[in-house]
Amino acid sequence: MTCLQISKRIKTLSRSQTVEITNLSRCLKNEGIDVISLSVGEPDFTTPEEIIHYANTMAKQGNTKYVATDGLPELKLKIQEKMQRDNALSYDLDEIFVGSGAKQVLYNIFMALLDPGDEVVVPNPFWVTYTEQVKLAEGVPVIAHTTAENEYKLTPKILDQFMTEKTKILVLNSPNNPTGSVYTREELKALADYLDDKDIIVIADEIYEVLVYDGEHISIASMSEKMKKKTIVINGVSKSHAMTGWRVGYACGDREVISAITKLQSQLVSSVSTPAQYAAVAAYDMERTFLDEYNQLFRKRRDNAYKKMVELPYVECIKPQGAFYLFPYFKDTAKKCGFNTVDDFLKALLSEKHVALVPGSAFGYPNNLRLSYAVDEDTLNEAMNRLKIFINEKLENIRK
Repeated sequence: MTCLQISKRIKTLSRSQTVEITNLSRCLKNEGIDVISLSVGEPDFTTPEEIIHYANTMAKQGNTKYVATDGLPELKLKIQEKMQRDNALSYDLDEIFVGSGAKQVLYNIFMALLDPGDEVVVPNPFWVTYTEQVKLAEGVPVIAHTTAENEYKLTPKILDQFMTEKTKILVLNSPNNPTGSVYTREELKALADYLDDKDIIVIADEIYEVLVYDGEHISIASMSEKMKKKTIVINGVSKSHAMTGWRVGYACGDREVISAITKLQSQLVSSVSTPAQYAAVAAYDMERTFLDEYNQLFRKRRDNAYKKMVELPYVECIKPQGAFYLFPYFKDTAKKCGFNTVDDFLKALLSEKHVALVPGSAFGYPNNLRLSYAVDEDTLNEAMNRLKIFINEKLENIRK
């Protein structure tokens, strides 16, 4: 018996499969293996030079000290302007909170809002971290199953099946990771109408907002003033400005909630890295043309990746409207190739052809896989060629 006992809380926590696969790919690359990773959820290019330059300038000027726990005032002003300009949502400064990436902001919110036994409805497929953070906060994740027939979107009819007297939060992610689905105004209005008379908090994760290719990004918070009051919008600069490593995300919502997560923040990290927050200020000062060109680049990558994916045998895939992922149904392909599960198929693919993809089981959908097309076209094409060869080789072996 040793006193070094890990808590039950951590023992029940699952590791992030997306992070694990990305780290494994890096280890294999360090060993000299030519691995192509389509697992990571980050843009493949460097943060724009003007952002780096401004952060460097501010640091050299001595702006490296603690700042306000809820965020650098200059950055909160930029977020306030952005939300009004892009989302037609007006927030006072005490309704805005800056954290170390959207992931940490979400953690703060779950910790601040959930008591043991409170239920959180999470539509699946879901981003890997939602359910684990809910469990850390001693809440209960309730998985609401969606289907490809409806582009994996939650509807009032589906939601109604999972609502109980213990339901406290609904998580809504649009554009969605891992499916790339984007909710329309009509779909959000239907959900808002359903929630109108219910005492439910909506966490609207909108981190992929600028990556919408068909239609437009709409926030459920904009459906009505009542909906805005019960919605906490999550966003950040990681995906929009290739700033994943800077770790700057934020929440906009009810000032009582913002006050609560700020209190928690004061005991966690005091404040987000000051130079990183100045970098985010520069990001929101950039010309809109950067985001337009960024969107067009990923639209082109989406079209190329989708075309190659649906050409593979036995694969079914919705065409994503946003983010930078494909989420194809792959069960039939895996079985035809002699594998019991998609997970087994992907393990063999990584071992034999050195292509890393994320199994759908990580997102609550074991018959699918997730492919990130946040890589240049040549890299994507080479990865898809290896995948095609792998499938054809396995099918040929089965026929023999």
